[in-house]
Amino acid sequence: MISAETGLTTTKAPFIEEAKSNGELYIQQPYNLYSEDNQIAWRRLYDRILPRWRKYANAKFLEGIDKLALDPHNIPRLEDINKFLEPLSGFSAKAVSGYVPAYLFFDCLRTRAFPTTITIRESNTLDYLPEPDIFHDVAGHVPMHTDRVFADVLVRFGEVAQTAAKMVQSISDEKEQLRRVESIIKAMARFFWFTIEFGLMREGNHLRVYGSGILSSYGELEYSIESPDVQRYPFQLDWIINQYFEIDHYQPLLFIVDSFDHLFSEVDVLEKWMLEGRLNNVSPGEPLVNEEDLKSFLQAGE
Repeated sequence: MISAETGLTTTKAPFIEEAKSNGELYIQQPYNLYSEDNQIAWRRLYDRILPRWRKYANAKFLEGIDKLALDPHNIPRLEDINKFLEPLSGFSAKAVSGYVPAYLFFDCLRTRAFPTTITIRESNTLDYLPEPDIFHDVAGHVPMHTDRVFADVLVRFGEVAQTAAKMVQSISDEKEQLRRVESIIKAMARFFWFTIEFGLMREGNHLRVYGSGILSSYGELEYSIESPDVQRYPFQLDWIINQYFEIDHYQPLLFIVDSFDHLFSEVDVLEKWMLEGRLNNVSPGEPLVNEEDLKSFLQAGE
């Protein structure tokens, strides 16, 4: 029997390992398994980042924090978050045991569900994050989902993934099919990275953060706006889909949108370019596309 003494610490949670071994991707949040160290980690993460949210986060994110009534002292229960979230945008946080293959992830967005990690990093290594945790997903992503326009961007992105899957499944030549789906996944992942995860937005005369990878990082919040080492450019789709990125350090290159309506329109352009074949041969490099991601697109709908 798994007890709270073992906790739900990222990379060290027996509950998660058991779920994975049973082939369970979508799970329930076993709240009783959070240890005191897990709760301390949440408390410390929230307490130190709050002043930087107020200084650097976009207005809709700050509104979302209030609308969700996040508890700064305790790890949130996803069922409580969803009670606040669903009436606002139709979205819900959906607990998962770990990595979600690309198409399944995007298709969750299409149906207004956000795959949410339930583990949390250790309280004595707040800046070390080997993989997403509940602070990144709930405190970084979910407040943005309270905004209807931003939520619709995610749904639209999921629709683009559905269009992509249907398109590549119609290709009869297997070698060409694999080459093309890999390129499209790479382009979509880069778009998602430079917007939903690491995007900046103009608010009047200021730049503000809306990307969740930055919003959940105490150090990168300030770095992304203040550092002279960061290159910041207006959103350019042709550049973004051909720009590789690395995940293990602060980002040296960021892109700026004018509004969430602007971002929504760029997802429309992304789909148009895909249908025209302009995503079929994007530049090589990161991110690497694994076999599970490829299969998820090629087997979508089966």
